[in-house]
Formats: sequence, C-alpha cells, structure tokens
Amino acid sequence: MELYFLRHAKAVPRTGRAVQRDAERPLTPEGEAKTWLVAKGMQNLGLTFDQIWTSPLVRARRTAEIVAEALRLTSKLTLTVHLAPDGDPRRLMGDIKQAQRSLGRVLLVGHEPYLSELASTLVSGGPGMRLTLKKASLALLVTDALRYGRCASLEWLLVPRQLALLAKL
Repeated sequence: MELYFLRHAKAVPRTGRAVQRDAERPLTPEGEAKTWLVAKGMQNLGLTFDQIWTSPLVRARRTAEIVAEALRLTSKLTLTVHLAPDGDPRRLMGDIKQAQRSLGRVLLVGHEPYLSELASTLVSGGPGMRLTLKKASLALLVTDALRYGRCASLEWLLVPRQLALLAKL
C-alpha cells in the first residue's frame, strides 16, 4: 500500500478579523495558486489515488479539493476528523486498514505536526524521527502490513518548489 502525505498550502493567519475560528482559515490566494502547481506536478508524475482523505478544516479540505479536481478524482474525496490537528492517528490507521482491500494508493491531506508525527511513527515506531512537511509538501510511504507503529518506509519527500518544477515539464 502507498500512503501519500500532503500538507495543506499556505492559509490566512490565525490572527485578524477575517476569521474567528482556526478551523475556518482558508488558503491564501498564494496558497491556492501553489496548490494548483503542486497538483500539476503530481499529475506529471502520473500519480493517481484510490481515495483522497482529508481533514475537515477549510485549508486542508480546499487543498484536497484542488488536487482532486486537477487529477479528476473528486468522487474519491473523503473527510475524516481523524486527520484534523487533534485527530486520532490510531483510528485513522484502523479506518484505512479496514478499507485496505479496495485501496492501494491513499492521499492523506492534513496539518503539521500531525502528519510528520504520523509518518515518523509509521517509519520508526515513534514520533521522534525528525521529518518536517513544509506547506504543500508531498511524501510517499510504502507498507506491506499497515498498522499504527513501525510498518512503512519513506520512499521520497518533495517540497513545493520541486513539485512546481515538475509542473512545468
């Protein structure tokens, strides 16, 4: 199974009058544009997904929607509270494992430090591995036996600048 981790793109700041709650922070215009470039880079890599699971928070959900639209996978989009910053990674892994028979490639769209801690746990067995997903970065983990704990290997990590270069191919 291939698990792709995508951090949401740049969102409006937490402070200010425009947004009252953190969960409602949208992407900035720059974040939207970067996400379209990242999605084009993903398309040029030939990536496709059986499902796209996303945090319900506006900035992550919009990032996932852009990728789904660019890759023509809007019917594969699923919201899960387990990808929210305070989500339960054990339950997320359980839900994915339960659906695993029909899944080979899953894109997980969420937040930091949640995504890097989950990736660290899947690769090293705990959250201590130093891995940082910059905004709009994409990582691939591969596993033969998904579980919450050491079960995967990190195949690659691409930062937005690299994905933008791939978009221009």
